[in-house]
Amino acid sequence: ARIGRAPLRNTPGADWPRWYAEHRVLPYLRRAVDTGAVRPAGAAVVEDVMERLPELAGPAEPPARLHGDLWNGNVLWDPEGRVRLIDPAAHGGHRETDLAMLRLFGCPYLDRVLAGYQEVAPLADGWSARVGIHQLFPLLVHAVLFGGGYGEQAVAAARTAG
Repeated sequence: ARIGRAPLRNTPGADWPRWYAEHRVLPYLRRAVDTGAVRPAGAAVVEDVMERLPELAGPAEPPARLHGDLWNGNVLWDPEGRVRLIDPAAHGGHRETDLAMLRLFGCPYLDRVLAGYQEVAPLADGWSARVGIHQLFPLLVHAVLFGGGYGEQAVAAARTAG
């Protein structure tokens, strides 16, 4: 599996916080440090959040099927307002992840999407405070692939999360 040009490990895990840290965030954090996209001091901030993730992640939920690369460019709206999703990196994960990625890169009608989601499958209290946690992975992938300010954004997201 891939997200853009980056590989994804989709090995099953015992719980979401540990799986997210071990299979998503920490591998890309190491690569971001190796490429100079994240400084060691910033990496320490992200690592601290990953250590505390079980207490920060909110209530445990069963895995949900995720799009996995749900940014605005992979959401197509037709003239009647119907949506089509393209280019998935599908996997099982936490359902807040796709919504956090939509917020990260912007999405037309995001308020309507979130309202519809809340109507059909309400999110746990405090979900919006956890958005930064779920944005760490796509930000680190972008830091590795594109450099720029994505590494700093990832560290800032970790600071808001922890």
